Amino acid sequence: MSHPLSPVDVAIVAFYLVATIILGAWFTRRQRNVRTYFVGDRNISWWLVLISIVATETSTVTFLSVPGLAYANGGNLTFLQLAFGYVIGRVLIAWLLLPQYLRGEMLSAYQVLRERFDVKVQRTASGLFLLTRAAADGLRLYLAATLLFAFTHWDMRISILVIGAACMIYTYLGGMHAVIWTDLIQFLIYISGAVLAGVCLLQLLPGGLQEYVQAGEADGKFRLFDFRFDPTVNFTLWTGLIGGSLFTMASHGADQMMVQRYLCSRSLGQARAALVLSGVVVLLQFLLFLLLGVGLYVLAQAGLLYSDHPLTNDQVFGQFIVTSLPHGLVGVVIASVLAAAMSTLASSLSSAASASVADFYQPLRPGRSDRHYLFVSRVLTAFWGLTRIAVALAAQHWLSTQSIVNEVLRVAGFTTGMILGLFLLGRMARPVGSAAALTGVVAGFLVVGAVWLPSLWSKAALAWPWYAPIGTLTTVLIAAIVDKISRGARRERGE
Repeated sequence: MSHPLSPVDVAIVAFYLVATIILGAWFTRRQRNVRTYFVGDRNISWWLVLISIVATETSTVTFLSVPGLAYANGGNLTFLQLAFGYVIGRVLIAWLLLPQYLRGEMLSAYQVLRERFDVKVQRTASGLFLLTRAAADGLRLYLAATLLFAFTHWDMRISILVIGAACMIYTYLGGMHAVIWTDLIQFLIYISGAVLAGVCLLQLLPGGLQEYVQAGEADGKFRLFDFRFDPTVNFTLWTGLIGGSLFTMASHGADQMMVQRYLCSRSLGQARAALVLSGVVVLLQFLLFLLLGVGLYVLAQAGLLYSDHPLTNDQVFGQFIVTSLPHGLVGVVIASVLAAAMSTLASSLSSAASASVADFYQPLRPGRSDRHYLFVSRVLTAFWGLTRIAVALAAQHWLSTQSIVNEVLRVAGFTTGMILGLFLLGRMARPVGSAAALTGVVAGFLVVGAVWLPSLWSKAALAWPWYAPIGTLTTVLIAAIVDKISRGARRERGE
């Protein structure tokens, strides 16, 4: 992509970036303490929480990389099978895990683990979350920056810094109120941009909707179900229902970035409604982006998708935006891509800062003033913003040709299953000891690492949606075995 933005498009994108920073500054006046800064005084309406959940999990990966899955040779709608599992997983979270989060005055999901086990388990889970989020969201920032780089001709490093800094500033200033209200605006922008891009795409096809449907059907682009039981394939029905449900239980039930949203809700019932309905909205959203990918494929087959150099599947939608949309609308859709990126990144920064304060800083430095903790929270927000920028800068040297959606989800699946295992162990009628729980985490890490390694050299390696189930089951099973052996040994010693 080598087509610079028109002045109108530049103005639209610039206005969007400046407006988000101003919104963050507006909410600065509401920040009184860490409860306000991180969970909005637990007074956020369910529908705002729902939109925030959806916007948070909708990053540039969704906007650019998901259409690339349907566009690719042999691509279709089978990715949507994961979303069926996502809905099942959210229902399970709503009744198994949400009640324990809405008790008391928690700021972090991992404070539950301190109550059930001890501080070592709490900090292990929180540390895994912080490291995983830094890596995965740094990759998301990198993908957003590739598009800004293509349009502006700025140095790639400048593109990364502009997006990262904008997110960091409004999250630093406005806290969770700014994040959630900005999520609403960003949701409306990116959905509108995607729909408008789809309308323009159909208008470019000589046969319109009829050509779209006929060409897509002829090449199997509307295939939804894959009933094979092949653990090396990412998107099958069984992978979606089993792997997808456990993956979303881990990503939405044991991940501070999502749990922080539930903690903003006014009640358990409102939190449940927001979480379950978000699964339906995400399913429809995935369908929209996959159908865009089918349209891009049909456009390419008709010789109407222009490029002066080969493109990866992740770059095709961006190329279409630049070369085929009218001036003005290009700026709106670019703002949509940035909105998808910034909603996730801002949420990531807020959740990382809240976990750092609740799980590490406050227990180590108790009894300080609200003003002190608020200052530390803002400093940590900035610190975690810099880590995402660093990961994105590093990614440009080694992640140029792969499907980023798979890489991001693979990173997330690597550790989330182990964290979910800890929460499930804590839900047991007789929780295991903390030493057994930590042993389970180590075993889960080693086993998931063993199944991940072949992916470095073989396409026949285990598909990433199975990482979370394997990590969860290994953690729970090994912890239970170790705890049983330990209890037996203590009984023999008469302890």
